[in-house]
Amino acid sequence: MRHATFQAVLRQISVAVATFAFAALATGQPYPNKTIKFVVPFPAGSATDVVGRVLADAMGKELGQSIVVENKAGAQGTIGAGEVKNAAPDGYTILVTTSTTQAAVVSLLKKVPYDPAKDFTPIGKIATTPFVLITNDKVPANNLREFITYVKANPGKVRFGQGSSGSWVSGSLFASMIGGDMQMIPYKGIPPAITDMLGGSIEVVFADMGNAQAQIKGGKVKAFGVTTTKRAPQMPELPAISEQVPSYELVPWFALVGPANLPADVTAKLSAALTKTLANADVKAKLNAGGFDIDSTDAAGLAKLIDSEVKRWGQLTKAAKIEAE
Repeated sequence: MRHATFQAVLRQISVAVATFAFAALATGQPYPNKTIKFVVPFPAGSATDVVGRVLADAMGKELGQSIVVENKAGAQGTIGAGEVKNAAPDGYTILVTTSTTQAAVVSLLKKVPYDPAKDFTPIGKIATTPFVLITNDKVPANNLREFITYVKANPGKVRFGQGSSGSWVSGSLFASMIGGDMQMIPYKGIPPAITDMLGGSIEVVFADMGNAQAQIKGGKVKAFGVTTTKRAPQMPELPAISEQVPSYELVPWFALVGPANLPADVTAKLSAALTKTLANADVKAKLNAGGFDIDSTDAAGLAKLIDSEVKRWGQLTKAAKIEAE
């Protein structure tokens, strides 16, 4: 009995020592060694959400760790971005950002709780997507030319919903450039704006390609044009708005950033994983099907992009005659 008891004690000690050794080793394990969180600063179903979920699945496999997506919508994406700004710079909280949160908000909001450049570590650019001008079926126009005439004939009566800076500036810039006047109605994201448009509370939404395609297929909306200077390959039958409104263009983009002071080796690992993920044929197919065009850059390229885009969105906001809120 004493021998059996002694053996049992030895086994317990061995287990304890092994557990301690494993725990000690775990603290020195290379990144990543636990679940990563992608913060999406817009609601479920938004373009940013789609990008975030496609990447979370594919990059998780590339990095050998699970990546969960958490939606933190509101205030033009600054709520979610602010959470990542304040997160520990360890690579486990990453922002799926856009031209809204990383550039446009500087000109659209009087107070932004972060500096888009100084408070984040660039990881890499992902893709772009055009916006599509869609209306409910009650709007008495059948093409872009007729819609422009309708807006100009009804100053202030046509309401457009915006759920991101891209949709906001798209609508305001359009109205300004045609010499018209549309009333802007704010939403937390594009999906709820579309819901109200279908219900008749508003008439117009400049929606990202993915959300627009879903509605167009449903047959309940009219589509009049895309915001890129050339027709989108996903919907070649739709004209570019610039065909009727020369020089009109607005192309939002998506990227990954972490909190400021993210370690160089962690940034490099995330950037490399993103590059490999975007080269994956399955990922390309999923993003293309969602209306996205892969347009990647590395961390250094994204840093330069953010700097130039803050200035460009300032110019667009001024041209759209938008006053900061």
